[in-house]
Amino acid sequence: MKPSSDVTAVVLAGGRARRMGGQDKGLIELNQVPLIEYALTALQGQVETILINANRNIERYAGMGYPVIEDHHSGFNGPLAGMASALSAMHTRYLVTVPCDSPALPQDLVDRLLSARAEADAELAVAHDGIRMQPVFALLERSLLPSLERFLEADGRKIDQWYAQHRLALADFSDQPNAFSNVNTPEDLAHMSHTPGLTRVRREAPESWPP
Repeated sequence: MKPSSDVTAVVLAGGRARRMGGQDKGLIELNQVPLIEYALTALQGQVETILINANRNIERYAGMGYPVIEDHHSGFNGPLAGMASALSAMHTRYLVTVPCDSPALPQDLVDRLLSARAEADAELAVAHDGIRMQPVFALLERSLLPSLERFLEADGRKIDQWYAQHRLALADFSDQPNAFSNVNTPEDLAHMSHTPGLTRVRREAPESWPP
């Protein structure tokens, strides 16, 4: 599978992680590996450009070799703020977003999101695990940035409310629903450590930024 040159991916690691005691979730280790490294590894073969969205421990994230962007909207305003910052920073037509705490990302996430968007002539595509929509696993057109900025400036926070304003396609991942399992609590982390089939973390050095 050839990495897409028209898609930038961003790993969202800018949240407060209250249920994890306020720890920086992307840096919490699963089997001696920071959670975010699983997402970076899975995305590396799917896109040419990857960003990290973080609001603390910036130097540590930067040491992973990818550009780090902070939220333009202060106050840990959720995934939409990270999406807006990534849309502002990127140079491609599309943005794929994933959270930092899902270590079993689909190896064909980007291709399926692109296909779903194209088939429905939609403005954005979101993963669906066969039971529910997984809103943070999304593909957005860069042209959506003005709409998203207006939503945030009006104190909008709920991701589904903003999605409802646009043509949305659902990408079917019912054949691999466990790919969207995430770590919200210490109990989740303990359970995930025994999950078979996690991506083996082995990343090549990223290309320079901007592309």
